[in-house]
Amino acid sequence: MSDKRVAQNIFDELMEAPPSSAVSLQMSIDHYLDVLRGVLDLFASKKEADVIYVTSTISFDAIKRVLEALDIETSRVFFVDCISHMTMGASSGQMDEHTTLVESPTMLENIMLKVEYLIRLSEAGEKIVVLDSINSLAIHNNNWILSEFLHILVSGLRARNVYTVILSVEEHSTPEINNMVNLVCDHGIRTNPKEE
Repeated sequence: MSDKRVAQNIFDELMEAPPSSAVSLQMSIDHYLDVLRGVLDLFASKKEADVIYVTSTISFDAIKRVLEALDIETSRVFFVDCISHMTMGASSGQMDEHTTLVESPTMLENIMLKVEYLIRLSEAGEKIVVLDSINSLAIHNNNWILSEFLHILVSGLRARNVYTVILSVEEHSTPEINNMVNLVCDHGIRTNPKEE
């Protein structure tokens, strides 16, 4: 499957999901850029949606640079960055109006509050919350607490007709993480062509 086909496949499957859907997107590391294109470029653009991107893997700054290199519009992408403060001691001076920092990926309640705030701030008809990635959050939190966080977050987003996309990296997933995500998601997408 070509790179373009991976992004198109993600777009096609997301387009079939009704608002309020929670979708598990299990990707190979090699397909990360295709996932960004499929979700943030094709799907979000088609829906004219605001995207709230929760990152606990790489900094918002790194993701923004990647998106700009791929010519993906970032004006409707808002970041909740859980990793920059911890890894680089980033201060509010390094943020822009589209980014809010959470001190650590262990501060799950703060993540929920920031997501809720950005959803209320958004005037878009459609909203998408992307959680990148569940594997990273699992490194910093025990499974029971993380499972409870996912249930509360997804239930709250579902009640507001917000799409939820939970990214997991196939190479770093465990049966426990997969089960946790499957319990809260309505639909699953896999980017690895060997699995399709």
